[in-house]
Amino acid sequence: MNEPLKTGAVIGILGGGQLGRMLCSAASRLGLRAHIFDPASAPPAADVAYATTCAAYEDEAALRRFAADVDVITYEFENIPTSALDILEKLCPIRPGREALRISQDRLTEKDFLTGLGLKTAPYRAVDTRQDLSEAVDALGLPAILKTRRFGYDGKGQARLSTQEDQAPAIADMAGQAAILEGFISFSKEISIIGARNSAGDVACFDPGENIHQAGILRTTSVPAQINATQRMDAVLLAAKIMNALDYVGVMGVELFVTGQGLIVNEIAPRVHNSGHWTQNGCAVDQFEQHIRAIANWPLADGSRHSDVTMTNLIGNDLDALEALSSQAGTALHLYGKAEIKPGRKMGHYNSVRPKS
Repeated sequence: MNEPLKTGAVIGILGGGQLGRMLCSAASRLGLRAHIFDPASAPPAADVAYATTCAAYEDEAALRRFAADVDVITYEFENIPTSALDILEKLCPIRPGREALRISQDRLTEKDFLTGLGLKTAPYRAVDTRQDLSEAVDALGLPAILKTRRFGYDGKGQARLSTQEDQAPAIADMAGQAAILEGFISFSKEISIIGARNSAGDVACFDPGENIHQAGILRTTSVPAQINATQRMDAVLLAAKIMNALDYVGVMGVELFVTGQGLIVNEIAPRVHNSGHWTQNGCAVDQFEQHIRAIANWPLADGSRHSDVTMTNLIGNDLDALEALSSQAGTALHLYGKAEIKPGRKMGHYNSVRPKS
């Protein structure tokens, strides 16, 4: 499928969380419709989707019905069962492609891929056993972070090692899962860049944002990031190199550490990204519309920023401040429609918008 999707075409989205919800809204602005597939009975995206299939990823009949109703399939998260993708890819194009998913689903595979491109990452070692961990600690030193190779996000599936005595509880925390030990990186700040690529090979990137995390969860992203022009250009070139190597189609988030030795890649996300939410109020075309444009074979927007923005996640009981935020000048609210507030759960975000400096 190389022709642009026409008005009324249907975008299939695997996953109905907040990212799926915002992709649905972006599709509708372009006259396209979105069909969500999610195992939950009432996913947030269902409020704004044209259609929703609530079924398990193991339900082959539901997957086939879903694929028959859509023109292209995308996803809002990485950890989609391979068995579901095996069925869907025979029925409908999946964008971004499966190679990007395969790489990003496993931290070891991801780092091998990145270093194979000549990019810098934290030093790392595979860890399957207690002996592997001991040898990895000897090689990389402490402090270090032990992470599950798969399924970790927002600080989950991680254990920090500061002393030799931390090894036993850290390996126990992995609960038998394959892991990776990452050496400590001394960095001045973390930034992320949101890039897009279409099937023609055109690439467009938004300005890098500067990230602040708390308890392993992104708290704020601010643009412009406090980096120099060389670092900004290096981030753009780095993102383009990754996307071109994957023949990527869609939006990708790339998290980077800024160090005295240059930019070091922390991780990649083959999807729209939390640190790109500032684009909703800082650009004429945001990351969600850019993703829809890419997978629908529409021209990419240039991603130019017209304002300075600080995006702040609303996590758990942060919603208690909603009344004050809703009357605050220059503040754009984006709530996800989640019924239950839980500690550590992202309930929404807001963008504080200022004139471009």
